[in-house]
Amino acid sequence: MTLLLVNSCTNDDAPNFHFVPLQIVSAELPEFFSLNQTYQIRVTYNKPDSCTSFSGFDVTPKDVTVRNVVLIGTKRTDQENCDETSSEEVATFGFEVQHFQTYIFRFWQGEDANGEQKYFEVEVPVI
Repeated sequence: MTLLLVNSCTNDDAPNFHFVPLQIVSAELPEFFSLNQTYQIRVTYNKPDSCTSFSGFDVTPKDVTVRNVVLIGTKRTDQENCDETSSEEVATFGFEVQHFQTYIFRFWQGEDANGEQKYFEVEVPVI
């Protein structure tokens, strides 16, 4: 007697998403900061379709008190029926003031026709 077992499975280890930067439309910051305090920064961003969702923030120091802020989204690649209607959504991140200098926040808005990164800036003094 011979027994033959065949097992077949699909080993699809490819991720079903990738990360994308999302356009920041506006940001709400206080008129001033106080040293050693933590603030919630409210950001309105453009969600381009139903297959993209908020993932987090990339807040990168460019100088002692200069921060580039990019909102990161997760784009699903395993869904074929994405509603292409964009919508404005809101997210927040916490920021702790550690220096007694004016902070400059540079919020990412996308790329221009030449591929250059575009930002809008908000300055917040520390008193």
